[in-house]
This record gives sequence, structure tokens and C-alpha cells, in this order.
Amino acid sequence: MIDKTNIRVYACVVKNRQLLVLHEEYVGELLMKLPGGGLEYGEGVVDCLHREFEEELNAKIRIVEHLYTQEEFQVSRFRANEQLLTIYYVVEILDETDFLILDPCIEKVEWLPVDTEENPFPLPIDRIAFEKLKERLRN
Repeated sequence: MIDKTNIRVYACVVKNRQLLVLHEEYVGELLMKLPGGGLEYGEGVVDCLHREFEEELNAKIRIVEHLYTQEEFQVSRFRANEQLLTIYYVVEILDETDFLILDPCIEKVEWLPVDTEENPFPLPIDRIAFEKLKERLRN
């Protein structure tokens, strides 16, 4: 039975037509994902992104625009009682010299080409956001 909602906020950082991704261990599984994470009580979605970038990557960001808000029902892959609601933004890192992995769960960061036929993301809503990003960059 689903009795919780988990709101997630993620960011697409694009530089030279490459997208910043994190390789992170979560619940014993290695995942490739975008920077960001879970909304905390009393926090706005934009505040969540700023906090997540500071906690994970020691980076300050500027929000460029909203990219996508999940439209379909999705149960969490990791908790069967949770419904996900995921929001994506396009952001810029203000000073890349401050960039430092602070979160011990992050194994590595990588810049992936956006202009790829194959969608590299394992999580279903990330896959949709990646396609929306590619579409935005084509226009």
C-alpha cells in the first residue's frame, strides 16, 4: 500500500554539450543519476537544489530554467510504499574551482555527451528528463 510521497529535485548541468552525472551507491546499488535529491520538510524545491549541490559537490548554482515535472504515477524503486514526484531544472555551476565531492556515497562524477542516441539512465523518470533535455538543446 502506498502511504508516502517522496519529492525529488534534480538538476541538469550542461557544458560543451555534455551533461554532469553522478555515480552513486544507494541501497547497495550503484546508480548513475543527476545531481540533486530529496526535498526536506519546510524547504522549497529551488532551496533543495541549492542545498543538495552544496552538500554533495561543494558547489553554488544558478537556476536557469525549469525543465520537467514528472506527470505520470511512479512507485519508488527502493520503497514499495512511496510514490515519487520528481522535478528537474537546468542549472549552471557558478564557480567550478569550488567543485569537490563531499558525499561519500558518490563514487565519481562524469560528463556524458548529450548528443547520444542511447539513453544512459537506468531510472525511468531520469530517462524522460534526459530526452526532454536533448529536445530543449535541439531548439
